[in-house]
Amino acid sequence: MSAASQDSHFVGWIGHDNKAIGNMKWEPYTPKQWEETDVEIAIEACGICASDLHTLRSGWGPANYPLCVGHEIVGHVVRLGNEVKHLRLNQRVGVGAQSGSCLECEECSQGLEPWCRRGLVGTYNGKFKDKQGNPIGASYGGYAKFSRVPAHFAVPIPDGLDSAVAAPLMCGGVTVYNPLRTNGCGQEGFKRVGVVGIGGLGHFALLFAKALGAEKITAISQTRSKEELARKLGATDFIATSEGPDVFAQHRRSLDLLITCNNNGDMPLDKYLTLVRPLGKIVAVGIPEEKMMPTPLAQLAFSGVFLGGSLIGGPGVIQEMLELAAKQNLEPMIEKRNMKDANQAVVDMEAGKPRFRYVLINEDYKAPDRAAL
Repeated sequence: MSAASQDSHFVGWIGHDNKAIGNMKWEPYTPKQWEETDVEIAIEACGICASDLHTLRSGWGPANYPLCVGHEIVGHVVRLGNEVKHLRLNQRVGVGAQSGSCLECEECSQGLEPWCRRGLVGTYNGKFKDKQGNPIGASYGGYAKFSRVPAHFAVPIPDGLDSAVAAPLMCGGVTVYNPLRTNGCGQEGFKRVGVVGIGGLGHFALLFAKALGAEKITAISQTRSKEELARKLGATDFIATSEGPDVFAQHRRSLDLLITCNNNGDMPLDKYLTLVRPLGKIVAVGIPEEKMMPTPLAQLAFSGVFLGGSLIGGPGVIQEMLELAAKQNLEPMIEKRNMKDANQAVVDMEAGKPRFRYVLINEDYKAPDRAAL
């Protein structure tokens, strides 16, 4: 059987140029070359992430068209490489924003795969190479029927965690979970946590800050329109930045850790610095297309606050996050959309309609018989 015929089941929503938002085409594509360290996944659900939109329109630079986006994938294993020992056929797994790294460098050996010295391979818009450095195909995402990825980056989904809930956690969830847990959220000295931007990422941050044991959780937004919602998600305090400079003075040095989910060029970082105690931390997540916020170096020095950034999390961190979500029965705000309606769903996503995440569902997906697990 030829490679082409073996791969005939790979079909998905393909973007062909920077006008692809709302104009993707449902058509076949050729996945990466099969290796015995790979798995194939029948996709049940795939979250829509803002990264999908940035990539479809080449907002972060020219994309590698044709491409299929989607890196919040959940489904079950239908093909298993001979060298894969930690997964089994029919097992439910998830794949996040990363599906490749060298797995040999110091960072990879420490579970820091997103910071691999040789670079990460994105679950879409990336290029795979074999161990000899030869190209073996492009990476294609989860707006599709099936996914083929290196098994190292496929993470088991705990029982009790709904697939539609697990999907957006694979990128959106871990993007905020990782900096929260890495920077001591809920531990001594870091029990007062703030979250800037109550949207897709920010609402996950509120949920996980509470789950990790933060005692004071401050939601920060321009207006009070989301205050009631933020408090339902776990916030104990709320700051509306449009209410004037006095609001910052009232909350001076009230936080140990601040996660900023909105990092646009006009973000008042200088004012956010006043909210954090000396030796506290501000961690930025999310990468906008426009000019980034300026860094007030002098104020950083005088405030004694540490400023940093964070990027997703490795498979070990994702597994830890999923287990916490299942144990705490976390309920992020999601809306299911039919995979067949992906074009309209990304248009609605761009318009800011979801509260707070869309999840594409393959309506013809058939879960494996539990007896086979």
